[in-house]
Amino acid sequence: MRILVIGSGGREHALIKGLAADPLTTELHAAPGSPAFAELATNHPEYSQVDDPARMVELAEKIGAELVVVGPEVPLVAGVGDALRAAGVKVFGPNKAAAQIEGSKQFAKDVMAAAGVATARAEQITPGASGEDIDAALANFGPNYVVKDDGLAGGKGVVVTQDLTEARAHVDAVLAAGNPVLLESFLEGPEVSLFCLVDGETVVPLLPAQDHKRAFDNDEGPNTGGMGAYTPLPWLPEDGVKRIVDEVCVPVAKEMVRRGTPYSGLLYAGLAWGAQGPSVVEFNCRFGDPETQAVLSLLESPLAQALDATASGTLDQLPELQWKDGYAVIVVLAAEGYPASPVKGAVISGDAITDPEKVLHAGTAQNDAGEFVAAGGRVLSVLGHGADLDAARAGAYAVLDGIDMEGGFYRTDIGAKGHDQL
Repeated sequence: MRILVIGSGGREHALIKGLAADPLTTELHAAPGSPAFAELATNHPEYSQVDDPARMVELAEKIGAELVVVGPEVPLVAGVGDALRAAGVKVFGPNKAAAQIEGSKQFAKDVMAAAGVATARAEQITPGASGEDIDAALANFGPNYVVKDDGLAGGKGVVVTQDLTEARAHVDAVLAAGNPVLLESFLEGPEVSLFCLVDGETVVPLLPAQDHKRAFDNDEGPNTGGMGAYTPLPWLPEDGVKRIVDEVCVPVAKEMVRRGTPYSGLLYAGLAWGAQGPSVVEFNCRFGDPETQAVLSLLESPLAQALDATASGTLDQLPELQWKDGYAVIVVLAAEGYPASPVKGAVISGDAITDPEKVLHAGTAQNDAGEFVAAGGRVLSVLGHGADLDAARAGAYAVLDGIDMEGGFYRTDIGAKGHDQL
């Protein structure tokens, strides 16, 4: 099968690595791709407008793609999946209407309310609201304020704070950009990321993972797109995944069908596991980054077969997914200044950086000398495996010890609390 992967980051590197290992895959392409993908796929850097449906259809037809796997959320919300399907190309990823589960947090709240899914209490503020209305809305929340950009923000549009001034400043900034704001009540409990393959009302879960959103150790600093993740979760109750599927993902999938916008692709449920079980923090319409890098590294079943079954509407016929024993940990190496103003151009060195079993490239490029350099905020996803979580953590940090990048930083506590979250 000839497969095109749309995207260029660490998530797409993990997808390409998994697809390349599947005998069903005969040819791999990436748009725009990355120099780090070159040994596994043919890059198409001239097709960098991944949110342009016409350009993505043009490339898919040019290479004769039999399946297109859309990595980032922006192309999905822009309707790239719709255009490809209209051109007769199979797509792993929801259509534009269904992608609103991530594209509009208010839409997601409406779906959850109709489906009876537990989530935070929320109130929307729209551009043009008066200062008095904003203050009145904020007064309904706290002492932990959760302020979200009600749109796509690459995982960085959320402020969680006990400082009312900081909360108000984020509200004002989002409204000034012309976007609505969603205020939410704070959900207690550790977070869980659960990816599910969804085809209509059929839901197949992957391994649960936990992301680390804050930039610095001890969950300090600003929110980021994710500084690391681990899987599986030793603290999650034995029936935890089943409860999330039964109480959250299946009801949402059925509600989407009822609305006439059936979901097809990857549904990412971000949850808080509280005293009563799972409550939804957010949904995403695609694989999450960096959890994908950890989760897919433990998948034994053929990835292309699973994604193709989802795209083909035959997910109910897919054999049960098989997983490797043990744990996986991803630690993100970030550029100086991330997330506010990442510095680009720093040279990355170390033998492991060209080994996809240990390092997946999230934001890199090559300079004229052929060296890999930082080209984004999150630069590398460094992978460790082990029979237990501690061994997996040690493996990831051992790889990081052999990588140099001026100004680069990473958290030293990814997965450190993984044994005692409840």
